[in-house]
Amino acid sequence: MVERRSQMVRAGRLGAARGLWRLAATVGTCLTAAAALAAPPAATAVPGKATVRLVDHAGLEAEIASHAGRVVVVDCWSTSCPPCVKEFPRLIALQKLHGKKVVCISISLDYDGIDAPEDVLPPVQKFLDGVGADGIVNLLATEEADEFSKKLDLVSVPAVYVYGADGRLAQRFDEDDASRRLKRPFTYDDVGEVVEGLLAGE
Repeated sequence: MVERRSQMVRAGRLGAARGLWRLAATVGTCLTAAAALAAPPAATAVPGKATVRLVDHAGLEAEIASHAGRVVVVDCWSTSCPPCVKEFPRLIALQKLHGKKVVCISISLDYDGIDAPEDVLPPVQKFLDGVGADGIVNLLATEEADEFSKKLDLVSVPAVYVYGADGRLAQRFDEDDASRRLKRPFTYDDVGEVVEGLLAGE
């Protein structure tokens, strides 16, 4: 009889312990759910979609002329040019630094004359979106790259043209100019110095 009573007591204690464990687990689950609902969603930085316009050489000249009164920086580049891709984010940084005082324009020379210019738009768009180029003017040349380069009197990209507020070309940066004048490849440090000088002279 005593042994049976002891078994009943032990069973009662075990049942009580299990009940408390279930209660604790339920309370813990509720608290976790409440915390999840109360916590703000994680912020995700998503670059804006860049607008890209297709233009010929005359369209580029018209774009530059439309910004008379401000310093204009034109970056000639392509996705197949490693130095272009490396330096491109600094064009965006230059725009952010100077705001409305400067207009930064990118002109992609990715079109190689095969099929249509629109066919090279997807990789160009992907790159521009990836670097957050929605804050600058983005153009894609509709003329074959070699032909467009001839009109710019340009051997190859990368190349950067800086225009003063008067609309005149103040400085051109390309491989030939850099090797002759700087004795090294140009960077956006060099471009930035020219822009600063033009702004200081306003």
